[in-house]
Amino acid sequence: MKSANDMKAAGKTYDAFIANLKWSVPLICVIVAIVVLLIAS
Repeated sequence: MKSANDMKAAGKTYDAFIANLKWSVPLICVIVAIVVLLIAS
């Protein structure tokens, strides 16, 4: 069993999370903008 203080694994997890966040947040903003425009028209 791996140590609970495995900083290398934690760093990889954090890097993957941030990479996904960089793509998902703008995508969600675009989807929200499209939905708002559809509702407003």
